[in-house]
Amino acid sequence: MSDWDTVTILRKKPPKASALKTEQAVNAARRQGLPVDTQQKFGAGTNKQHVTTKNTAKLDRETEELRHEKVSLDLGKLIMQGRQAKGMSQKDLATKICEKPQIVNDYEAGRGIPNNIVLGKIERAIGIKLRGKERGQPLQPPGEKK
Repeated sequence: MSDWDTVTILRKKPPKASALKTEQAVNAARRQGLPVDTQQKFGAGTNKQHVTTKNTAKLDRETEELRHEKVSLDLGKLIMQGRQAKGMSQKDLATKICEKPQIVNDYEAGRGIPNNIVLGKIERAIGIKLRGKERGQPLQPPGEKK
C-alpha cells in the first residue's frame, strides 16, 4: 500500500449539542440505557408577552376613568390677569420663564398638567401667588414678612 492510499484522521469532532437533542439521538440514548434528562421550559415556544394577568381583570372592573389632573380654570384666569397687568403676551411670559408658549397657553386654558416648578416660575414672573391659601394675592419678595 502506498502512502497515497492511507488516510489519517487527526481528530473527530464530537456531535453538536443540537444534534444530541434530536428525537433520534434521544431514542438512541434510551436504547443504550444512558440517562436522559428532559425538562419542560416555562412558556417555551409561545409569545408570553400578551398574556392576561390578574391585574388586567382588576383594571377591567375599574369603573373610574384614569386621567391626569388638570389645572383649574380660575388658576388660568389668574395667570392671564397677572400677565396682562404686566403687559406681557403669552410668548413673552413663556420666554421669561424659559418654557414653550404652548405651556403658558395650556395653563391659561385649564388644559395643563400642574407642575410646581412651572407654577413657581410663573408666580415669580407675574408677581401673583398661584398656589396655596393666598391664591391671587401679590407675591411677597423673599425675606420680606407681612
